[in-house]
Amino acid sequence: MHGFLSQALVITDDNNFFGPSSEGNGSLKYTEIGANASIRPHENVLLAAQILSRRAGGDGEDAAPSLDYGLIDYQMISNQQRTLGIQVGRFKNPFGFYNQTRDVAFTRPSILLPQSIYFDRTRSLGLSGDGLSLYYEEMVPSGTLRTQIGIGQAQAGDDLRRTMRLEDAPGDLEPRDSAIAQIKYEHDGGRIVAALSAATAKAKFESHAPTLNDGDFEFVPWVLSLQYNAEHWSLTGEYAIRSSRLEGFDNPFLNFDVTGESWYIQYARRFNDNWQWLVRYDSLTSNRDDRSGAAYEASGAGPAHSQFADDITLGLQWSVNPRLMLAAEYHHVDGTGWLPIQDNPDPSETERRWNMLLFQLSLRF
Repeated sequence: MHGFLSQALVITDDNNFFGPSSEGNGSLKYTEIGANASIRPHENVLLAAQILSRRAGGDGEDAAPSLDYGLIDYQMISNQQRTLGIQVGRFKNPFGFYNQTRDVAFTRPSILLPQSIYFDRTRSLGLSGDGLSLYYEEMVPSGTLRTQIGIGQAQAGDDLRRTMRLEDAPGDLEPRDSAIAQIKYEHDGGRIVAALSAATAKAKFESHAPTLNDGDFEFVPWVLSLQYNAEHWSLTGEYAIRSSRLEGFDNPFLNFDVTGESWYIQYARRFNDNWQWLVRYDSLTSNRDDRSGAAYEASGAGPAHSQFADDITLGLQWSVNPRLMLAAEYHHVDGTGWLPIQDNPDPSETERRWNMLLFQLSLRF
């Protein structure tokens, strides 16, 4: 059994992130609490589950405890050369370097993961799937090759509905069959790590209004991940191409078909055994055909700066002991492409350039 708790203070000069962060003394509405347990009833069978309560701004409805993952893991082959297994239930999606452990602060290089790749704005879509996942690991002379393929239904939460501008439309957003796959190679004990992730996530909006018909949503991301690890430092970069399509509505303003682009490069330095500092440049473009957002603004859909975000991050972590970690980081952001909609309901009132400070205390057992 394991558990963790993280509490953060978020302060911004303009715009809101995870609560009213630009007001008063900032926002304390960023809390993560989780507990997990696993048991092995047989040498080839593992049962594991985690319950997560996470509040990230809003009115706190998302803080209700929910099943983060819960699965039966059966290994058909397990020896020193290779491992082959299958997971059935709710599994965490193998997406990039950090998605499978993203809610545990001790596994993150910073308080916030790069928002261009690991969206907190629409996190439910890429977080986990209900179905089955097949994984294979092979030891090769120079390292380890890992492959995982998952098939099932993606999660389609309220965050996705808000991003699709359907929060006020009567109807249900239901997940459909989706798939995700990742191949990862670790060279020389993890000195060099490379991964390629791809997915197709689908959902259908079933309208309850006679004036609005049903619509179909599809999200197809590709992510290339690279990392070099030395004794005291790590250099990490990830690049993503994301295709998003919503179609079927009679109202043309609701339909869209865009391809976005994301990337970041990050340098982390470990020192004095228990300390780490980090610098990162993170870039998000919502539509590669309209990088500046000028056409989006001209259409009357919203401000141009809501279509991109360039983020410079400086971070510091102190592992006081194995169970306690303190962290702080600063963000200077140009653009509002990943601002949570629930905290900024009117995009026209947001500022293009803004700054953010975060402080976090994390515990685990």
